[in-house]
Amino acid sequence: MRIGVPRELKNREYRVGLTPQSVAELTGLGHQVWVETLAGAAIGFADEDYQAAGARIAEDGAAVYAAAELIVKVKEPLADERACLDAGHCLFAYLHLAPDRAQTEELMASGATCIAYETVTDGLGRLPLLAPMSEVAGRMAIQAGAHCLERSQGGRGVLLGGVPGVPAGRVTILGAGVVGSQALAMAVGLGAEVTVLDKSVDALRRLDERYGNRIATRYACGATLREQVLAADLVIGAVLVPGAAAPRLISAEMVSRMKPGAVLVDVAIDQGGCAETSRPTTHSLPTYLVDEVVHYCVTNMPGAVPRTSTLALNNATLPFVVALAEKGVRRALEEDPHLRDGLSVARGQLTCARVAAAHGLPHRPAEEVLQAL
Repeated sequence: MRIGVPRELKNREYRVGLTPQSVAELTGLGHQVWVETLAGAAIGFADEDYQAAGARIAEDGAAVYAAAELIVKVKEPLADERACLDAGHCLFAYLHLAPDRAQTEELMASGATCIAYETVTDGLGRLPLLAPMSEVAGRMAIQAGAHCLERSQGGRGVLLGGVPGVPAGRVTILGAGVVGSQALAMAVGLGAEVTVLDKSVDALRRLDERYGNRIATRYACGATLREQVLAADLVIGAVLVPGAAAPRLISAEMVSRMKPGAVLVDVAIDQGGCAETSRPTTHSLPTYLVDEVVHYCVTNMPGAVPRTSTLALNNATLPFVVALAEKGVRRALEEDPHLRDGLSVARGQLTCARVAAAHGLPHRPAEEVLQAL
């Protein structure tokens, strides 16, 4: 198969779809790989490294799309990239379509087969391609939040861990999944006072068994959520409904009553955000203020540590890339129901029910659409 790796165009996005080691695995199996020049240069993967792994270096992104059948990216394609897609392409990347109607419609119009990392599953119903980036984002959420709490950043001037004789900062984490549990580990490590909320008592029980009285766990009913958000110095939005828009748990009115200088790090922003006041930001301009509350809503948080993130992501994605290349797209999707869970768009039709529901559009089951591939 002809595989293409374009350079990422999103603001300060330095991750790359395939590492030289992953390319070597694919070329060793007889596949052809085109990598856009300088695609991995910012994280120490030079063009020469890719050439040594058997890749061909393309002069620009358009050349990659023209040469390849399977496009392996990290973040969703921007408008200029979407214009390069056609029915002969399979796109494998994070897509986050539920909050992005323009991307959804343009991917449908392209005719391309589009598989979203974030909805590929495993045998236990987990999200193995989302998990490594969720781990990075969860850890970074505390790091970013601690920085934003500094007075020079608009924050309350609170040190999360406190010092002897001074109370620690209060952290409220909404969600006990991968992001929330990783944020929790970091916050506890810093010595913060941490409360985590979730609707899964089993998830809360697992955290309680691990951390004991070092944390507080609360069931996420409306009154409790409001109480904990208003009491916090730092709120981490770590909620996820796979493939769907994030639930809006924090109203604008709640934000208006938070402590002046409190910080909201909305990790759910990729799926639209969990606060009414959240809107996407970039690494160049990561924060803004609403009612004196600092909002950090960067849509590609793991892009701040791109080498670590790229290596972690490739560990998870490479087996699926190999399957797509070795079997062909249709057969790989037909034989693997977990990869098929990632299919979002094919032949101009939506195959993800939650994306369809988010936009009020029709969809067809993946099994039906695959017959036309």
